[in-house]
Amino acid sequence: MMKVLLPVVLAAIGISGGVGAGYIMRPDPLETVEINPCGDTGSETETVATAQNEPVEPDPAAAEYVKLNNQFVVPVVSAERIDALVVLALSVEVAVGQSSLVYETEPKLRDAFLQVLFDHANMGGFAGEFTSANNMDVLRMSLTEVAQSIIGMAAKGILITDIGRQDI
Repeated sequence: MMKVLLPVVLAAIGISGGVGAGYIMRPDPLETVEINPCGDTGSETETVATAQNEPVEPDPAAAEYVKLNNQFVVPVVSAERIDALVVLALSVEVAVGQSSLVYETEPKLRDAFLQVLFDHANMGGFAGEFTSANNMDVLRMSLTEVAQSIIGMAAKGILITDIGRQDI
């Protein structure tokens, strides 16, 4: 009886502790204030932080980040055998309101990104110090160029959010 009861009690304590910590650590709520309630020049809204009651100015260079659903797995081949596998997670930085473009063209983007990643691997980009700033910049620029060729200038950049190499 004790073998069954102890894990249930520990799970209940852990869950309640997590919920309590989440409740305590939650951010302050934001409220939306109408700038022009009459609607003469359009319906503009401004987000105001309730803690400071100061308007938060929208950033003209604001961007959205769209995480691609699945990771990319790239084999590192030398002498007719696979030496390693590189796993990457990518996000696309787009202009605000343009995230639907990424979702609509995701299969084509993934295909183009894989081609860039395979070319990078074949040129030795994932050998040695593959995470050096120069190597990562070259890879980001190549991925950004191919994204812009597919979805246009809405693609501001590519973020490599995770990268790992497993030698075989």
